[in-house]
Amino acid sequence: MSSVTSTGVGLIDILEAVSQLSKTDVLVGVPDSGAERTDSELTNAQIGYLLENGSPATNLPPRPHLVRGVEEVQGFISQQLTKAIDAALDGNQKKMYFYLNTAGMKAMSSVKNIINEGDFIPLAPATIRNRLSRGRTSTKPLVDTGQYRNSQTYIVMDGDKEVNRAQS
Repeated sequence: MSSVTSTGVGLIDILEAVSQLSKTDVLVGVPDSGAERTDSELTNAQIGYLLENGSPATNLPPRPHLVRGVEEVQGFISQQLTKAIDAALDGNQKKMYFYLNTAGMKAMSSVKNIINEGDFIPLAPATIRNRLSRGRTSTKPLVDTGQYRNSQTYIVMDGDKEVNRAQS
């Protein structure tokens, strides 16, 4: 009589990991919750939308940084997502989350670098005067108090449940 012996990761482990991966998102930017500011009625998430897309009503030109920041590291992110898929297929959820977190961290850092570089349409003279009157010295767009830049993060989500978030 013959017998079959199973070794290594079983089909159930693989299916669970793949199912987990299919419900998982890596979000980059400013989450709506916890994005409040002390110096504005707008949240950092709302400010980010206006900065990214501009606002003709307030004479604010678009200064794309979020999408651009992620696009600049798209090759690296793709590699990490491929590794996450491979880990899921191996039934290794811990490794899968490691690669998802690595992708999120790289994207978040890239967005912050774009903001720090300040390569955008220059600030209007009135905006510079306003900053100087408040004791600010920077004339870089997107960086006044630093609150918006510092609010950039990444979150790994499993459906509606937060799995991990960048540490501030």
